[in-house]
Amino acid sequence: MSSPEPPTHSHGHSHGHGHAPAAPVSRHLRKVIAAVLIPFAAAVVVGLVVLWPGGAPSHKPSGVGFDQPTERARVVKVEEVNCADVNAEQQPQPTSPQGQPPPGGAAKGKECEQVTIKVTTGDNAGRTFQTVVTPEATRHYTTGQEVVVAYSPKAPKDLQYSVSDVDRTFPMWVLAAIFAFAVVLVGRLRGVLALVALAASFGVLTLFILPAILQGSNPLVVAVVGGSAIMLIALYMCHGLTARTSVAVLGTLASLLLIGLLGSVFIGWALLTGNTDDTTGLVHGLFPNIEIRGLLLAGIIIGSLGVLDDVTVTQTAAVWELKEADSSASWRRLYGAAMRIGRDHIASVVNTLVLAYAGAALPLLLLFSIAQSSVGTVATSEVVAEEIVRTLVGSIGLVASVPLTTLLAALVVSADHKGQGASGAVGRGTVPGQAGATAGAGGRSGRRGARGKRRKR
Repeated sequence: MSSPEPPTHSHGHSHGHGHAPAAPVSRHLRKVIAAVLIPFAAAVVVGLVVLWPGGAPSHKPSGVGFDQPTERARVVKVEEVNCADVNAEQQPQPTSPQGQPPPGGAAKGKECEQVTIKVTTGDNAGRTFQTVVTPEATRHYTTGQEVVVAYSPKAPKDLQYSVSDVDRTFPMWVLAAIFAFAVVLVGRLRGVLALVALAASFGVLTLFILPAILQGSNPLVVAVVGGSAIMLIALYMCHGLTARTSVAVLGTLASLLLIGLLGSVFIGWALLTGNTDDTTGLVHGLFPNIEIRGLLLAGIIIGSLGVLDDVTVTQTAAVWELKEADSSASWRRLYGAAMRIGRDHIASVVNTLVLAYAGAALPLLLLFSIAQSSVGTVATSEVVAEEIVRTLVGSIGLVASVPLTTLLAALVVSADHKGQGASGAVGRGTVPGQAGATAGAGGRSGRRGARGKRRKR
């Protein structure tokens, strides 16, 4: 009998995703899980080593679109001037049928803003240039405001710099700090681990996935290897090196393979090229070795990974907790009970994924609404069909992850308890002889002994 421990230890079962010893794992089961996961983890490590890009390829900016060198700058002066004096006045145009002047341009006699901007970084730090802001412009500037300027070295000297955006560094860092504080405040140690896992995931994305694709590696292979690394790091760091987490890893892996297979089939069947916007076209023009169709499939896999983690961990935890609540439940009963939880999860997750994609493509949907195209025409156009395939393939993988992970968890936890036999029952104090002996030994001392054995287990 072990001595009593502090009472705070008894609250380990209160967290759905906790590391509490909700169900001890037999040595045989640990060997079985390790036999599956260790080769998989080793394959991921080998893939990282083989495909490691060693940084993004060298590239000379073309000056087109986003492919421009940028510097930091500051607004040092804003003054009002007549639009005609700075050649910002639009030429007169016929009025519209309703008698309203045409939109765009500055009307004669209106006041424009002449903004003087000073470059603060780069080889030309300290250099100033001017830009004119018309009254109809959506963005206006104030003295002292930080901005981002694009540099075009081949342009005339007076036109080499132009404002490309405002500097949002400070508010973005403040928002990130609030997010981190909220996660740590509510999640405590688990929140800290989640932030570390998030940083690691971002590191894999920026140091491996993106440079490897730019170096010409197959985007699908890179996404599978990088996504698997992110999955292993995030799940084990946030939820511990336990059998419960290992089952969630296996469920996530199976679902990712299904998403990759379905995505590959339907991207090819629907003849999707993946080259549907200016950004993708620019990337392909700058790096012709990138396989754009593979890039589309890689995006589907990476985009589905985060939601998959949540679904598989939740379902695995539900099965474990149900087994602890009813140790006599068979795997079929556990599966049925956990699936009732999973069906609610499916409904909310699929709706979330669809709305997320719809929100990202909202301007595009508005354009089709303005054009008054038929639903069939809109849905089968490549730019929309790409989003539909992305959404439905990811949703199918999410839906499939629930029964897959639930079945695997139910089989594992049932086999684990069976493998322990009578020792597991004694640890829970359910054998009649043990219960009688405990009662005969005295109320308080018997209960303390049972708690000691339970902790010792």
